[in-house]
Amino acid sequence: MMTLSIVEFFNPQYLIQYGGLALLLFIVFAETGLFFGFFLPGDSLLFVAGLLTTSRYIDQPVGVLVALLIVAAFTGTCVGYYFGVWAKRYFRPRDSNFFFKQKYLDMAQDFYSKYGMMAFIVGRFLPIVRTFVPILAGFVRIDVKKFLIYNLLGAGLWITSLVMAGYWLGNIFPGLVDNVEFIIVTLIIVTAIPVFLSYRRAKKASANQGLES
Repeated sequence: MMTLSIVEFFNPQYLIQYGGLALLLFIVFAETGLFFGFFLPGDSLLFVAGLLTTSRYIDQPVGVLVALLIVAAFTGTCVGYYFGVWAKRYFRPRDSNFFFKQKYLDMAQDFYSKYGMMAFIVGRFLPIVRTFVPILAGFVRIDVKKFLIYNLLGAGLWITSLVMAGYWLGNIFPGLVDNVEFIIVTLIIVTAIPVFLSYRRAKKASANQGLES
């Protein structure tokens, strides 16, 4: 039986080759709303899924793949919202741990304060933010109808852009699949920059509030 090492677990190509479409859908679902899914490789996973579409690992037309992934991302974020509603009382008094850190909510709060409802669209493209923004929405009870609309728009844009980018580039440059590791590293660096900046702003805002109190 094939098993995944720690390194392979964070490699999108290995994840798809190991678990196929079912694991791909679960990871997208988990990373977009379950608080413990923030560390999963969403962006690079979607791009690689586009590259591997119609291969023996994902034997589905790209349109079907995109539709299934949008459903997974949309439902995952809805679960995140209602988890936030439930968890408001449970987590507030508790200490931070590996799976739940107050700084992640602070980062999401900073991002939402800057973008408003557009945070559910723009935030889709940012690791950690896309996991905790819907949970924050549940914490503060954002209007459900608005949340659902922007959630669907964000899921559609995020999934379609990354999967189709991988699919089209894979067709234009067939040898691209042999350089997946370089692409993954590049995507991680590019997406980490705005997350780092959001974290810095949230940390600075928290420090300023501490000085004022």
